[in-house]
Amino acid sequence: MAVVVLTIAGSDPSGGAGIQADLKTFHAFGVFGTAVVTSLTVQDTRGVRHRQDVTPAMVGAQIDAVLDDLSVVAAKTGLLPDAGVVDAVVASLDERPVPVLVVDPVLVAT
Repeated sequence: MAVVVLTIAGSDPSGGAGIQADLKTFHAFGVFGTAVVTSLTVQDTRGVRHRQDVTPAMVGAQIDAVLDDLSVVAAKTGLLPDAGVVDAVVASLDERPVPVLVVDPVLVAT
C-alpha cells in the first residue's frame, strides 16, 4: 500500500481549501490521503456563508476509525473550530501518535 497521510480539517465544497485541497495535494505527491472532517462549510470561491462544526466526540471517533485501520505516517491539521475539537484531536493523537504532525493553525474559514 502507498504511504498514508491524514488531514484533520474543515470541508470546503468549492475545493479551494480544507480537506479537499489537502487531499488534492496529497495525491499530487503520490501519497494516499485520508480525512477527518471538523467543520462543514457552505462556501464558494467568494466566501463562507455558513459553518456547522462537528462535535468533538465525532472528530475523535473519525480519527480512531482511520488509525484503527490504516498505518498513518503523517497527519496535518487545518481548521480546528473550538477548544473541544482541539482537545479531541490531542487526546486521540496522544493515545496513538503518528510519526509526523504538521499543525496549520486555521482558526476561521474565510
